Amino acid sequence: MIRFDTPAAFGAALADLPPADEASRAAAAARQAGLTKPPGSLGRLEEIAIFMAGWQGRDRPRIGTGRVVVFAGNHGVAARGVSAFPPAVTAQMVANFGGGGAAINALAAAAGLDLAVVSLDLDRPTADIVAAPAMTGAECLAALNAGAAAVEPGLDLLVPGDMGIANTTPAAALCAVAFGGPARDWVGPGTGVAGAALAAKVAAVDAALARHAEHCGSPFETLRRLGGREIAAIAGAVVAARIARVPVLLDGFICASAIAPLAAAHPAIVDHCLAAHCSAEPGHRRLLDLLGLPPLLDLGMRLGEASGAAVAAGVVRAALAAHNGMATFAEAGVAAG
Repeated sequence: MIRFDTPAAFGAALADLPPADEASRAAAAARQAGLTKPPGSLGRLEEIAIFMAGWQGRDRPRIGTGRVVVFAGNHGVAARGVSAFPPAVTAQMVANFGGGGAAINALAAAAGLDLAVVSLDLDRPTADIVAAPAMTGAECLAALNAGAAAVEPGLDLLVPGDMGIANTTPAAALCAVAFGGPARDWVGPGTGVAGAALAAKVAAVDAALARHAEHCGSPFETLRRLGGREIAAIAGAVVAARIARVPVLLDGFICASAIAPLAAAHPAIVDHCLAAHCSAEPGHRRLLDLLGLPPLLDLGMRLGEASGAAVAAGVVRAALAAHNGMATFAEAGVAAG
């Protein structure tokens, strides 16, 4: 099992990211060139198939075992009125996941994906990032390793998701530190806040940046000071997936924000990731542009829970079905032109 025993070990993993299997990519590209269609006529479906081949290390990639893992955590900054819902809703939604009643239950099932939920000390919110670092070093490592532990052998696709009332506030702070700009460039309505609540959210992120930004000298320290347990867990899962060469389908703003400080220091971290969709949260499109990850879908979704990624998994399955199931020109006896 992949584990990060120290902050330095996490940093070392980021500095030594394995590449895709270029031989498998080339073989998949050659197969695409021979399929019964004009070259490039399936657009991004062709790119997805080649991407999956490179990270799975086989020219006929598959999703035999695809897994959604929803990480849940609570945030001390919620006490500042930055969300439309109270922190108790996090645990209530985790119970809903367990009962099969949430959107992600239905969407993961429709996509043929397993679903796991990892709760991270819901009775112990992170510290308020306006007043203190969100986590101690040990707490941040524990969250990173909880994420890494979700990357089990045999996975063909990892789909991380989030549940955490108020987590768009630390997400905005992470993006601002990673890529610059004031809070107002990154803060959005989240669960639907407006007016005074939205102003409180902007003020909270501005204050958190004033307190912590100068101390955010590494991806680990940025996550520790400004993130949350579920956000750090997503980062740990994404890095562990890279080490194991498991492709990742990223959900919305929270998932992308989790890798923002990693990508700012080590841009190659995004190479094994696909952006599932563009969230309606305003900062997400800007963040995806900065990460260089064009979204597969744009459906106006902003739920989290990996819901958008579960829908996009159907697109990935379609790409692989065409790649693996189509005949070549030679097999079909069709003139290649």
